[in-house]
Amino acid sequence: MVRQSWRKEIMAQILAVIIFLAMFILIITEIWERHIVTLGCALLTLVLVFGLCMHSPSAIIETLNIHSIFSSGFWHTAGEASEASAGINWETIVFIAGMMIMVEGMAKSGFFRWLCMKIAKLVKYQIIPIFITFMLLSFVLAMFIDSITVILFLAAVTVELSQLLKFNPVPMILAEIFCANLGGSATMCGDPPNIIIGTSLGFSFADFVTNTGLIAFIALVLVVIYFYFVFRKELTENAGKIDPSTLPDPSEAITDKRGFIISWIIFLCAVVLLVSHSQTGLTVSCIGVFIAAVTLITASKDALELLKKVDYKTLLFFVGLFVVVGGLEQTGILTILAGFIGKVSGGNLKVMIAIIIWVSAVASAFIDNIPFAATMIPVIDSLAAAQGIDISILAWALAMGTDIGGSATPIGASANVVGIATAAKSGHMIKWGRYCKTMAPATIIVIFVSMFMIYARYL
Repeated sequence: MVRQSWRKEIMAQILAVIIFLAMFILIITEIWERHIVTLGCALLTLVLVFGLCMHSPSAIIETLNIHSIFSSGFWHTAGEASEASAGINWETIVFIAGMMIMVEGMAKSGFFRWLCMKIAKLVKYQIIPIFITFMLLSFVLAMFIDSITVILFLAAVTVELSQLLKFNPVPMILAEIFCANLGGSATMCGDPPNIIIGTSLGFSFADFVTNTGLIAFIALVLVVIYFYFVFRKELTENAGKIDPSTLPDPSEAITDKRGFIISWIIFLCAVVLLVSHSQTGLTVSCIGVFIAAVTLITASKDALELLKKVDYKTLLFFVGLFVVVGGLEQTGILTILAGFIGKVSGGNLKVMIAIIIWVSAVASAFIDNIPFAATMIPVIDSLAAAQGIDISILAWALAMGTDIGGSATPIGASANVVGIATAAKSGHMIKWGRYCKTMAPATIIVIFVSMFMIYARYL
């Protein structure tokens, strides 16, 4: 009986890995649309892994995670430590949907067109200064606002600006995505893994700023230089020669003055709510629903049009992806991966740090970094206790690995998916090859910087 149970467990693990790898390959080859791939693989996970192999209705229920929507913690937290649930993260789905509605409302009023023209005018319509300004803006905003929101906002602005100044927006969007992920690593509220690490291990906002924040700021300098040399030629040679006097005044971009003012108010409310949500206890899902509701109410007769413009394919992509990764969680694959780090590192702190940061980076490039970070926390906690090591050293390695590693592939972080979807919506497809060729080297640079800075500062 025990042997039969063991065989079922192994078979479930093998199937979960096969389904994940198949999904990954199909997404890369782009034979079918990615949301169809992830939803199909999600169905296989539910039927084959949880149903036939595990015979576990509870695994299906936990992975679908629908009950979380009806819990009070989905809408408001009372300051308790975050608990990352397995399966579909409906909080993320609801939040992204809410922000999409807000962005569509802002775009309709001419908000983004006005903003991009204002920025372009300030730098005298020069492409490279705009490029660098947007990278820095992406980094700073992502320190305090979720990187998903930052990319939804900046990618839309970049597309608008590229249409006016006749340049390819893809290089700028790629650089913005990377800087948003890097900025998110600098603070406790900037990236979901940081929130989980901070609340679970008792670190404060100031702890992250003075540790991962310092690493992120130094890495930013190298990242800006890297993207400048990688994209300088492409941005300038393809840009059209524009006479500034022929361009419209920024104020002419406003199509609806009432809607424009409302857009500003809603956007500022979203910023304030997101920055202060750890104090107010409001979850990002609650904020997303509130912002979407206010946008739709103020849009009145245009509300239906805004709902139709929401990128439902991206939302479905996330749903399927969460289920497939949930298969890796439920079968214990992530736990096995985490346990491997503890065994291989032995008692050598340098090796331990290197393994944690690189394994976290590689894993986060292909799977959702939220459950991985949650799985790794008890591992680094036990490692620190057993070896007499300061837990904070391992925590900063885990934070940088999970936060930055996701930048390497199109599916590694939510901001990547949203940025690519925004570019595709405007007719600019970013394929896996193009993405990884640029972003993987940048990711490796930052991971090396992070590792050596942790060595230099704490060892």
